[in-house]
Amino acid sequence: MTISEGDALPDATVQMMKDGRPAPTSLRDLTAGKKVVLFAVPGAFTPTCSLQHLPGFINNANELKAKGVDEILCTAVNDAFVMDAWGASQSADAISMVADGNGDLAEALGLVMDGSGFGMGTRSQRYAMVIDNGIVTKIAVEAPGKFEVSSAEAILADL
Repeated sequence: MTISEGDALPDATVQMMKDGRPAPTSLRDLTAGKKVVLFAVPGAFTPTCSLQHLPGFINNANELKAKGVDEILCTAVNDAFVMDAWGASQSADAISMVADGNGDLAEALGLVMDGSGFGMGTRSQRYAMVIDNGIVTKIAVEAPGKFEVSSAEAILADL
């Protein structure tokens, strides 16, 4: 079942780099008591993700925060080392890079994509959501191969 607006965010464990090591982190803890934008990309360092999706959130971080967003999270089915390196390469200081290395979050959200045709295996669909104290208030899931509704600009327009 795919997560919908009004649903509580599932409590998936993700990984974030802390003190130079991957650290398990509860997504529920990351979003508790906050307004959060969570966006997912099929893969770090991939073209649309690196040239448009992540840069859009980097460039619009201040505008999102001015509209009440406490934190911006980027996730992909990549390990914490890759997510950390990708964030560093993009100067994504305003974005928290969240690794979903085993795809547990994508699975819990019902947003899994089969990227095996591209040699990528199981990945997350491209999406963006607004979470208010653990409740999904907006979700925008892209059609396969598209980048239209989950951009930072689209989320800003919805806030």
